Amino acid sequence: MVRRMSPMPSHETPSPTPLVLPPALARAMPPFPPGAVWLVGAGPGDPGLVTLQAAHALAQADAIYFDALVNEEVLRLARGDCERVFVGKRAGCPSPKQSEITALLVTAARAGKRVVRLKGGDPYVFGRGAEEAQGLVASGTPFRVSPGVTAGIGGLAAAGIPVTHRDVNQSVTLLTAHDASGGLSQRLDWAALSAGSPVLVVYMGFRLMDVIADRLLDAGRPADEPVAVVANATTPRQQVVRTTLGRLAARLDVDNVAPPAIIVVGGVVALAPVLGLAAAAAPEVVEA
Repeated sequence: MVRRMSPMPSHETPSPTPLVLPPALARAMPPFPPGAVWLVGAGPGDPGLVTLQAAHALAQADAIYFDALVNEEVLRLARGDCERVFVGKRAGCPSPKQSEITALLVTAARAGKRVVRLKGGDPYVFGRGAEEAQGLVASGTPFRVSPGVTAGIGGLAAAGIPVTHRDVNQSVTLLTAHDASGGLSQRLDWAALSAGSPVLVVYMGFRLMDVIADRLLDAGRPADEPVAVVANATTPRQQVVRTTLGRLAARLDVDNVAPPAIIVVGGVVALAPVLGLAAAAAPEVVEA
């Protein structure tokens, strides 16, 4: 679904809160010329995790095309007269096709606008940013990628879970649970993932969490391996459920959790209570 949020009269619109950069930083920012598109990462939810480059882009944008997981407070970094267009994709809900979103970006840029495509997390981490970039290249539209903090790293940190620890793991694998059809990806080699990566971070896996757990158990991961499900990471609504792979396969302990959520499997989950960050960052922490 494409929903345009045209600028409203000032008495109806909350005052934006532009970020004024120190002169030295402002001079270091790349130019954002009219007719260009920036693919910008909004981070995992907390507006404080937006990068300075992202804030710089939002302050100059004439039009912003944003996703469902973008915090509204991040949009307040834009000018009051900036056009805001919702193009979010949500499972089971009407949403624009990827080609339609890219066409909107190209059309706005050709009209001489500074265009921000604002995406939750990082544009190039399971966010279709590369597909949009390919479309911009094909159309001859100048663009820049402004990376963001991805939920599989920043979101877990907010839950007290480091993705690496030298006493636990020397590698980590980020994976998405489903393919373009919305079903479980057939390209994933579960045996190889299980054997080759001590820590797995699963994006967009909430609906299929029991199936994923079954696949990992079948591939040889132990049923008592620590697992955490982190929902609404870095926001006031954050929830952290710590359980085990066997219990996740039975969909136990997660009745009161709703997506968006990140799932992490591996020994680093056991560090959360030791680090003491989960209780401070999340209003609700459940241990199985």
